Amino acid sequence: MKYYFLCLGLLCLLVCCGGNKKIEEKEKNKDIFIINAEAQSNEFKTGAENHAAYLPLLVGKKVGVVTNQTGILTVETENVVVRDGVKEYQRIFNNQHLVDFLLEQKIQVQKIYAPEHGFRGTADAGELIKDGKDTKTGLPIISLYGDNKKPKPEQLKGIDVMVFDLQDVGARFYTYISSLHYVMEACAENNIPLLVLDRPNPNGGIVDGPILEKEFTSFVGMHPIPVLHGMTIGEYAKMINGEKWLKDGIQCDLTILPNLNYNREMPYSLPVKPSPNLPNGQSINLYASLCFFEGTNVSVGRGTAKQFQIYGSPFLSKTDFSFTPKPNLGAKDPMHNGKLCYGEDLSTIQKVNRLELKWLMKAYESTSDKEVFFNSFFVKLAGTKKLQEQIEKGNSENEIRKSWEKGLIVFKEMRKKYLIY
Repeated sequence: MKYYFLCLGLLCLLVCCGGNKKIEEKEKNKDIFIINAEAQSNEFKTGAENHAAYLPLLVGKKVGVVTNQTGILTVETENVVVRDGVKEYQRIFNNQHLVDFLLEQKIQVQKIYAPEHGFRGTADAGELIKDGKDTKTGLPIISLYGDNKKPKPEQLKGIDVMVFDLQDVGARFYTYISSLHYVMEACAENNIPLLVLDRPNPNGGIVDGPILEKEFTSFVGMHPIPVLHGMTIGEYAKMINGEKWLKDGIQCDLTILPNLNYNREMPYSLPVKPSPNLPNGQSINLYASLCFFEGTNVSVGRGTAKQFQIYGSPFLSKTDFSFTPKPNLGAKDPMHNGKLCYGEDLSTIQKVNRLELKWLMKAYESTSDKEVFFNSFFVKLAGTKKLQEQIEKGNSENEIRKSWEKGLIVFKEMRKKYLIY
């Protein structure tokens, strides 16, 4: 079936794209295809905007879409203006959601599958999301969070092909890559081809942090990778398949629609928030470093306007900077709700290019009671017990980093096989 999809797609591309576009097919292994339509200009496009390559694969098929508010693509239209009797053509660019775009293109979208935070991306982290219906399109929404992280066979009934379009941020504990794992597994078990529309990693190629140990596997860390993996979500899908991390080593019938004219050194600003508590580029850059605080009694600014750009706690030493968390969008009951927290404002510092430990270690040193600083969630985020033990023993940051080196060398070598850009 996948060969039929591929041949149909390439045939339609030849018809639709014109002779001055090069069509390239790369078979990486028997289960993975990369389809690329080379752009006529050097203009960057996400996989979702590479629609000339994937729309032909969806025509006449019943389609499921795994997405949320990050599934945005820029659509170009032409506006004709008459000036002094002369027609002028203006290019107009508008953002449109992938689901709306597919429906506009007469693609038979059957269901939406939504990850953590829901289809519209407004739910708190960890909040139970219920199935429902999209008010705009009337399409049923299947929640892939809570007790239903993996689509059930009955939830996939009638789906011919699945499209996956989520914006990742490059951190192991950001759960969109965990949802990717379960969607790939469900598709493999139910013989449904999966199309991943790739998007850039806003943290580029940063690879850093401890490697997850198998005994600490959870939804915030499913694979033996470092905290920052330095891959796009399309590359990560290739790794899941290639390393046979799915149940019983099965592999998904996987097609990647890559970004066009992209390299991972390019700066990339997201068009929408990837989740309620990552409001801007600074928070996304600091997310991996500050998320460790979620396994402590220190707030990362949930319940403020500077989520993942500040940290603080009533238990830290008094500083010139303080804040008081209050309920807001994405944080109905934030940590230390209504309490004055002392800490540090990082909202204007230069972007970091590694996993930073200095703020976590500084907070541990200044907390009033070290016995209650860490909670049980910390080892899940770290993917190992060693990091907490090292901090409690007073190891230096250099000593801690040195303990990661061997694992990072092995991972980087494995990662090379799956890089597209």
